[in-house]
Amino acid sequence: MTKDRLSGAVAGLNDLVFRLRGPGGCPWDAAQTDDTAKMYLIEEAYEVLDAIDCKSPEDVCEELGDLIFQIFFLSALAKERGEFDLAGVVERITEKMIRRHPHVFGDKTVTGPSDVSDNWDRIKREEKKENNSPLSRLKNVPAGLPALLRAHRLSERAARVGFDWAGREEILEKVGEEFGELTNAIKENNEKKVREEIGDLMFSLVNLARHWGFNSEQLMMDANQKFIGRFERMERELKSSGSGMEEAGVEEMNRAWDRIKSSEK
Repeated sequence: MTKDRLSGAVAGLNDLVFRLRGPGGCPWDAAQTDDTAKMYLIEEAYEVLDAIDCKSPEDVCEELGDLIFQIFFLSALAKERGEFDLAGVVERITEKMIRRHPHVFGDKTVTGPSDVSDNWDRIKREEKKENNSPLSRLKNVPAGLPALLRAHRLSERAARVGFDWAGREEILEKVGEEFGELTNAIKENNEKKVREEIGDLMFSLVNLARHWGFNSEQLMMDANQKFIGRFERMERELKSSGSGMEEAGVEEMNRAWDRIKSSEK
């Protein structure tokens, strides 16, 4: 990839967006706003994740293009309002990455990834202070993140200042404690308390996953995909045996499910 090819491709897509938005362009694109475009941004980001999980370079390439289009589109909307343009977006992130990597572009020395992460947080706090932004480490965890991912980030930020469990055994005890509280709430048939305790248990499990080096959002995505795979196999097995899902009873479905689980082991 040459610089000329890259700059030409970027300029071409930027021109295309303004053509779509401009006179004689596309009425649908011209009607879009930040509020409508942001939903497509989220959707396209998740389609990129799906493509990565499928390990299909062709699909990843296509979905990244769809995602980049949304970034170009939102930048165009901002330029129309006189706020900023695409060049400003690229310049700003370039400056930020240089500033936050002093071990690459400066004279800072690091011994590993943890040092890089600590430096990143310190520099980010300094930036926020200069901009008169809230200093709480939890304030800038986006509220729109998927709940499991947000729980991971919140607990991760708290852990960086020492507010964390001592280790895996301690957090495992916490999981057991929360499960006991949930069990008691169920026995009491207290719907409000059951709701709250399920949330507490899930948050504790997020922290247990984090202490093992896992991200609960990814774990849940993997579990969902495993469930889909097993369910589809169960559908095929029941169909091949002459009874579809509608005709099969719960016991027959459970037996098929157990056979599928056993075969995976």
